[in-house]
Amino acid sequence: MWSVVSSGDLPDEERFEWFADMIAREVMPTALTSERSAEFTADVALLDLGGLQVSKVAYSPLRSRRTPALIRRGDPEQYQLGLVTKGAMTLSQHGNDCEAEAGDLLFWDTSRPSDARYVSDGAPGQLVILQLPRDALPLPTNRLDGVLARRLSGRSGIGAVLVDFLRSLVTHGGECAPEELSRLGATATDLAAACLAQHSGTVEKLPAEVRARALLRRIHAFIEYNLGDPELTPVVVAAHHNLSVRTLHQLFKGEGETVQARIRRRRLERCRDDLARPELLTHPVQAIAARRGFSGPAVFSRAFREAYGVSPSEFRARKIKEGRAPRTPGGAVGS
Repeated sequence: MWSVVSSGDLPDEERFEWFADMIAREVMPTALTSERSAEFTADVALLDLGGLQVSKVAYSPLRSRRTPALIRRGDPEQYQLGLVTKGAMTLSQHGNDCEAEAGDLLFWDTSRPSDARYVSDGAPGQLVILQLPRDALPLPTNRLDGVLARRLSGRSGIGAVLVDFLRSLVTHGGECAPEELSRLGATATDLAAACLAQHSGTVEKLPAEVRARALLRRIHAFIEYNLGDPELTPVVVAAHHNLSVRTLHQLFKGEGETVQARIRRRRLERCRDDLARPELLTHPVQAIAARRGFSGPAVFSRAFREAYGVSPSEFRARKIKEGRAPRTPGGAVGS
């Protein structure tokens, strides 16, 4: 579960000091300054992933300096990977400087001095921080040094996969059980390692199993983005990732379903979600099926009934009825 705290619960004059103390305890000791500390606001949410932590921070503009004295005072000995989700950020560390905006990733080392500025255009800036123990990344330290304070694009390749994963984690992580969060933590580490390996030129240093898991995440993302293409097949998926079809099927052996089965399941799940959406009631069932890549209404209807026990039209009618049914004070649908 997310642990959420907000400066809104405090008097104005205590908010900045509270935030500085929270960051020192949960992220790292750092010297924070703000040009408008009397008007400062911030919200912090923390999620434990079993051995690592994700922090979601919303803040007024500020500056954060990590000095040698503060490092001596307290060092979590972490690599931290930040995703800017609102506003912009500048970062200086290890002789490198960069500027990043929403959708970009940045990487820093808590054991080295750094200087960061967080800016916004009036609305609070937002940053998601993945806090990784230094020994969690199976990459040479000297090569990772070259990625410190570098803007890493989250708009293509493995960077985009990592960004999508972090956004989904922020949205749905609080719904997961502790053992599920631990598995998500392992996935986050693999994706972070793969992204940093790509940017540091050390992909060959990654363990084979990490490369395989990161590749699977890329394949899953490719399938999601292309579900609407009726020509999406294992052959197309394999070719896009420069794999043989046999190798692709071997990658999926531990997934509990074949490549084609995943494509079919995700298409059906997307159609099911669309059929339940009130704003799509005027869209014919066959149009929804075609939008998600089904080749024809008969194929879709048969597959939907096999998966859910009712026809698409029956499912939609049931959802409409549920939406119109009166609800009890406790929120349950009345009979």
